[in-house]
Amino acid sequence: MNNRMTVSEWATTLKKPKTLAVCAMLAALSVIFARLIIPMPNAFTRFSIEAIPIFIAGVLFGPLAGGIVGFVADLVGCLFSGYGYNPLFCVPPILYGVLPGLLRFLLFKKTDLWRIALAYLPPVVIGSILYQSWSLAFVYNTKGSFSASFSYFLTTRSVQFAVTFVIDAVLTWLLFRSRLFERAGLWKEHKEEKPDEQDPA
Repeated sequence: MNNRMTVSEWATTLKKPKTLAVCAMLAALSVIFARLIIPMPNAFTRFSIEAIPIFIAGVLFGPLAGGIVGFVADLVGCLFSGYGYNPLFCVPPILYGVLPGLLRFLLFKKTDLWRIALAYLPPVVIGSILYQSWSLAFVYNTKGSFSASFSYFLTTRSVQFAVTFVIDAVLTWLLFRSRLFERAGLWKEHKEEKPDEQDPA
């Protein structure tokens, strides 16, 4: 599989039955991980590994596929949760697919732990911590003022996603290290070839 896809190829790849099937499976796994493996200290905090399938969709198939998987997983998950759907809260799941999809070039030559962690960092900081703290404070305003609510959510979510960031990065690295995606024909590292040594004249 060609890892260096162009913008037009991001859309074209979604038409392939194999891509659609894998993306559907990843969206379903995200819903399962979000709703069934959920230590929840309070109503606004959830420790889960739901971002891993979305991240993988973005890395394997590009930002468009990753964003769609994130959106579908969030929408379906909300329908099953009983809390209802609020479009304000769908941005972080989409970013977990879009941003790693844009940063997939970091993983072309080597899918080591540090590169995977670096690809996770933007959606974690921008989406899960900053944006979602703002949206929760805007919608719920649990502390009497927006600034107090934002500070509260920012603090609690920073701790929460410091933990899940490490877990997500390590588990994703283990999946790539297992060569699962290479054996399935979904991913291939492009290792630099050393030039042939020339015989001395």
